[in-house]
Amino acid sequence: MAQPHATSGDIVSLIPLAEKLPDSRTVAILKAEQLELVRIVLTKGKSMPEHQVQGEITVLCLEGRIAFHTPRGSCEMGPSDLIHLRRGEPHALTALEDASALLTICLVT
Repeated sequence: MAQPHATSGDIVSLIPLAEKLPDSRTVAILKAEQLELVRIVLTKGKSMPEHQVQGEITVLCLEGRIAFHTPRGSCEMGPSDLIHLRRGEPHALTALEDASALLTICLVT
């Protein structure tokens, strides 16, 4: 059964998953007219292959460590680190340790 998306006015907890992280999976939190939020869960060594999104994005590392790759190079993200990409910019992620992150997508209308 799919988890329902949050609706206007709902409070969503983004506390670290901690010991529950290895048994958790990526989940869509919210999809509205102009905004989509996704909690990405990657266990150590797992990757999200290179892709691009039509809208601008931000990725906020919530826990663990993530290598964030773009054509300009790679950077390492830890808890509370945030990155922004313009629309259409190719990127990929690799978990350097068990990690979760909040992905925000500005939907193009």
